Amino acid sequence: MRGRHCWYPLAALCLLLVACSGPVPIPPAAPQSGASPTASGPTGPSPAHRAEVVSVITRNLQAPWSICRAMDTTLVSERDTARILEVDTAGRQRTVGTVPGVRLGGEGGLLGLAFAEPDQLYAYSTGATGNRIQRFTLHGKPGSLRLGQQRTVIDELPAAGIHNGGRIAFGPDGKLYAGVGDAAQPDAAQDPESLGGKILRLEPDGGIPADNPFPGSAVYSLGHRNVQGLAWDGRGRMYASEFGQNTFDELNEIRAGGNYSWPQVEGQAERRDRRFTDPIAQWPTGQASPSGIAIADGWVYLANLRGQRLRRVELANPQHQQELLTGQGRLRAVLEVGPGQLWVLTNNTDGRGTPQPGDDRIIQLRLQAPPGS
Repeated sequence: MRGRHCWYPLAALCLLLVACSGPVPIPPAAPQSGASPTASGPTGPSPAHRAEVVSVITRNLQAPWSICRAMDTTLVSERDTARILEVDTAGRQRTVGTVPGVRLGGEGGLLGLAFAEPDQLYAYSTGATGNRIQRFTLHGKPGSLRLGQQRTVIDELPAAGIHNGGRIAFGPDGKLYAGVGDAAQPDAAQDPESLGGKILRLEPDGGIPADNPFPGSAVYSLGHRNVQGLAWDGRGRMYASEFGQNTFDELNEIRAGGNYSWPQVEGQAERRDRRFTDPIAQWPTGQASPSGIAIADGWVYLANLRGQRLRRVELANPQHQQELLTGQGRLRAVLEVGPGQLWVLTNNTDGRGTPQPGDDRIIQLRLQAPPGS
């Protein structure tokens, strides 16, 4: 396996969820293509929640890509500036730092962020020799955070103008997971010696866990085209969103050693092939391009780029779906910040969207239980 690793200990991940205050109110988004923020999926309206757009938290971000909680504040990455910004609950922005040596262009640049207690920030970005994951010590306190010492966790990951993956997240097991795209080389997804088209599982210091499904390899699952969303439910089950090519985008339940069929099959196979695992949900590519995801109360929320909507899928019944947010353009990421509260990151300034005034933004979405629930 190609890649350099740093070997030093790190405290376990602690997930931080906080409520937010002080936003600037906006009206609910206008419906798009006949859908509304409470539009239902194949099996009818949800009995669980309705959605209401309640505010814009902040505006004028530049091609933002990832959003995460860190040290009681919120951090955002900007793909094309390589900046990491701190955003407080009043919407004030300040630059925490700029990731050095980032190669900008196409779908590359500064991509995913992930945080581990007490002060370690991980960043996935494109460098001179491919994509890499670095970690930085955060100095200071919320309102004055700055990037400190940098260590490379893994580098020389496949990179190209497209299909760079880029989402990183810590699982409930304390391991670091990373979605690595096929970098426009589809056959790499089925090549066990390549890290392209894979989900990787690493120790926080970059080491390879002894219980990985392929001994001595960082590969956790294979057969992926371009994974851009990673999340776990309350039972520790892992899910990933994935861009298809021309037919279907996917939501997959990820199992150790699983093969998710790219490039042989896109979406659910017409005939069962025991080598491959089918997605639990799929959509025509024009309706989706699912990027970041979050899981709350038994539902997975998917931010869609080309589909320009926030979709949610009930994990107990994946055919039960809703579109909760339309009319805001391309959506890149979603984060649960408190009970019934989501922050959604728009992505209209990335060169493929149509920017609206104030783009790009973080929108707060409140989920309301129906009367009598």
